[in-house]
Amino acid sequence: MNSPELDPRLIEDSYPLQRHLGFAMTAWQPDFARIEVPLAPVLMNRQGLPHGGVHATLLDTAMGFAGCYTGDPDRRQMALTLSLTVNYLAQAAGTRLIAEGWRTGGGSKTYFAEGRISDDRGATIATATGVFRYRRME
Repeated sequence: MNSPELDPRLIEDSYPLQRHLGFAMTAWQPDFARIEVPLAPVLMNRQGLPHGGVHATLLDTAMGFAGCYTGDPDRRQMALTLSLTVNYLAQAAGTRLIAEGWRTGGGSKTYFAEGRISDDRGATIATATGVFRYRRME
């Protein structure tokens, strides 16, 4: 997949967890989202490696956004995670983690997604699958 651009009109205000962990969305288009975070001490476990919960958070976020793209900053779509399975494959060796998520199917109420985390050296660090439920926006 080519590097999709991020329409600046679609960037939402960061939320507390996002600010704490330091991640940002770097691409968003129909059925796809990319989230990136520089590796920092706050993300590490007691072995000095990125904590598995950080991987899960980034994958959940990327896959969640992948299914919620509307292209209209005035029409936000939200979703809740129903199921998330993460497979840890390798240790990150670079300086940043890059999570990408793809909506792979679904319907009007739920959708399915796949995700992958790589480091900035290109190594695949973790993969995931998830099931998400759209929230009705009042």
